[in-house]
Amino acid sequence: MSFQKPQTKATNIELSCTEIGGLWGIYFQEGMAVCFLTYLLHHLQDGQIVPLAQEALTISQERIEKIKNFFLAENFPIPAGFSEGDVNLAAPPLFHDTFTLSFIYMMNRLGMINYAFTASNNTRLDVLDFFNECIHTSTEMFGKAVRMMLEKGIYDRPPKMNYPNKIEYIQKTSFLDGIIGMKRPLNAIELSEIFFNIERNYFSVILMLGFAQVMEDKKLKNIILKGKKISEQQVELFNSLLLQEELLGTVPVSMEVTASTVSPFSDKFIMSMINVLNSVDILLISHALSVTMRADLTSHYAKIITSVMAYAKDTYDIMVERKWLEQPPLTTDRNQLMKS
Repeated sequence: MSFQKPQTKATNIELSCTEIGGLWGIYFQEGMAVCFLTYLLHHLQDGQIVPLAQEALTISQERIEKIKNFFLAENFPIPAGFSEGDVNLAAPPLFHDTFTLSFIYMMNRLGMINYAFTASNNTRLDVLDFFNECIHTSTEMFGKAVRMMLEKGIYDRPPKMNYPNKIEYIQKTSFLDGIIGMKRPLNAIELSEIFFNIERNYFSVILMLGFAQVMEDKKLKNIILKGKKISEQQVELFNSLLLQEELLGTVPVSMEVTASTVSPFSDKFIMSMINVLNSVDILLISHALSVTMRADLTSHYAKIITSVMAYAKDTYDIMVERKWLEQPPLTTDRNQLMKS
């Protein structure tokens, strides 16, 4: 049996599992961003937002090409991901122009978190340089989106709080506050986590509303509506917590979904985006849980994670059933090789 000799490479440092996993996952996420931004740009009329949306689209397209080049250099199969077939540009606009700005803001806010986490797991320097560049461009785009949202009066700033007068230390029973006796006030970390959970779930509610409105498949529509309800429950819970603390609950964003009932995206694309949102929600709620020091909040976060994980299983199962979920790269099955 003859084997074809692989091409000679400048360096022979192969991608590790962390680099493969990071590049593979980002390839899908950026593919989704390209599809979504392409559709939004096609209908976008706000002359201020158009250049920012075009810049965001170009960045995502360039990231996809760079990841392809990494894979090609390693003779690694390029994922199928998403294509023009997943977007219907002939569909009427599903979202108003301001949602494009919200999408760019949220995409880059979550991107900064995701890329920093992914970069910290990489040791091959060319891959590390790529993720560092992604962190830099996402941070820049986030700042541009915030600036424009402030100019348009659609950015709800995080709550303000009074500065402390002195340094204080946690008392022995502080962790139990919220279950036994009086609840202590929220600290700055807990308050910020509550605010960003509300903000993220408002975004999900709008997205789910749009998807449910255009979804024809009744089974998928019910799954989408279930996810929308979970996000609405989180918004209601966290706003009520703020009101109990004599803090104003955050103001809902304006309605950004049009009256269109024609889907601009494939069912696979819609469910894939929901699948990603589930993963993000589990990650960020877990983070909020890890930094919370009030027992009532700990209990709330634990219940939310349970409900989101159950919902994530529903979306996962339907995607597997319909053969929409691409398999992440697997390690070699040594047991199977020894049996053959």
